[in-house]
This record gives sequence, C-alpha cells and structure tokens, in this order.
Amino acid sequence: MLTLLETRSYLSVSLAAGGHWALRFDPPPAVKFNAVRRGSCLLEVDGVDEPIELAEGDCYLLTRRRPFTLRSDPEAVPVEAAPVFAGADGGIARVGQGDDVFLIGGGFFFGSRAQELLLDRLPPVVHLPAGTRHAETVQWALTSIDRELTHPSMASTLVAEHLAVVMLVHVLRLHLEREPHAVSGWLAGLGDRVVATALSALHRDPARSWTVAELASTAAVSRSTLAARFKATVGQGPLEYLTRWRIELAARQLREGSGTLASIAHSVGYGSESALSVAFKRVLGVPPGDYRKHQTTS
Repeated sequence: MLTLLETRSYLSVSLAAGGHWALRFDPPPAVKFNAVRRGSCLLEVDGVDEPIELAEGDCYLLTRRRPFTLRSDPEAVPVEAAPVFAGADGGIARVGQGDDVFLIGGGFFFGSRAQELLLDRLPPVVHLPAGTRHAETVQWALTSIDRELTHPSMASTLVAEHLAVVMLVHVLRLHLEREPHAVSGWLAGLGDRVVATALSALHRDPARSWTVAELASTAAVSRSTLAARFKATVGQGPLEYLTRWRIELAARQLREGSGTLASIAHSVGYGSESALSVAFKRVLGVPPGDYRKHQTTS
C-alpha cells in the first residue's frame, strides 16, 4: 500500500531548545514526524484534547494538517516557529536557552489517494513512546538518520530519507500492535492474523479470479469465519475489497500514463476494457478514460 501511494520522505531542520520555550507551528504540508533524541517536551495538536508528554526516544506522526505546538512547559508563551527555523544555522534551529532538548524531524508525501486509503485510517497523532515492545527497531532507524545528518558522507541525504521510510513502516507496525482498535479498514485487517493472510494473498495476486472459499483455504479457516472477520475488521467483504484494490492498481497505471486500457484491464484481473470501465466508475465515480485525462491535465 505504501508503494501504491508513492510514499516519499523528506528531512527538515533539527531543533535544539533549552530552558523556558515554546514554538507554534503552522499546519504541516505533509505527514509530519519528529523524534526526541535528547530531553523532553510537550506536544499540543489542535483538535486533540490533551497534551502529549514526549520523552527522550519518543517519536510521533501527525497525520492531519493541523497547527501544533512544542513547548517546555504549559506556562511557556509560544512564538511562531517559521522565523526560528528560517534562521537555522548548520541545519539546526535554536530556541530558548541551551540545548538540553534536541529533536530531528521530517515528513512524508504521498500520492493523491493517500487520504482515503491510509491517513483517514489513522488517528490524528500516532505517538510511539520509547521502551515499548519492538521500539528498538524504530530507535535504530532514528539513530541511523541522526548519524547521517550529524556526520554527512556521500549520499547521506538519500540514505537518511530511505531510513525515514523504514522508520514509518515500523511505526505503523508498532502502532497496530499497541492500539489495534485505533485504526480502521485494511490497516485494522493487518492486525488480525486470518484477515492479514487473506489481504496478503489478494495483494500478491490481484489478477487471480479469487473466491471466498480459496481465500478461506489460504487462511486455514472456513468461508463463514473469513467473511465475518474480514467484514468486521476491514469494513467490507473480501471480494469487494479485491475490486477496490484492483481499481487502485489500475488508477496508478492511469496516473503514470502507461499501457492501454485493455492491457491495464488484463493486468488487474478484468477480461475487457468494458468490465474495467464499469468497475472503475462504480468505485471512483468516473470512467478510466476521464480519470486519465484529468490526471494528465492537472
């Protein structure tokens, strides 16, 4: 799914802070992440009731474009973050007195379908505390990113950006383990062993003429069990999900401008252009030809 959504990462200026301080940030242009490499601070996100205490080793994702504030304590009066970061020196912005707090950060850009397929399935803030189960994997990625930024070598930026995507995958994995009920759709399905097996089969071979019985056999359960668990977690039946997955794959090919409608239809499991067109319009609301034209002109 992350490949389908054309996931790209970027790294931003780091932040060193100390004493009594607070920064108010505009809504980020993409999914934002920060990791506390030293010290502690508070995170406040518009629309989230309680502030989140961030300790050394913690990291978080902001999945909505909302203003947020980082501060040393509740009494600190925030200043606008943009001028502070515009005055960064050596890739580090500074606020307050000292540098007992240090954060690295960046973000993730996705393709046009990410909001519906991924971000709406997540809470506004994904907070991953240090010391939680398997968090050492995320810490490894963060430490490696920090090292690439602090001691740059050949292709350090490229390496760090790829490491950020690795970190994103592990953060999502750990979030699913810690809070399986805080997600929905296919992400929730990944938290169910039976449903995850069926999802993996559909993703691996979407052009196959799957039946519920075949998927149930793959997951080693009965048809009724698979259908019930798939519906309960993903929100739709396995064959309905397959249709939507095929259409997402076809839409990606149309956005890329590769292939004829006939070849795209065949590649995702439809026997003809007309069969693809009917399913495509039912799922995305427009015929594939109009979708391609809009993508190439926008």
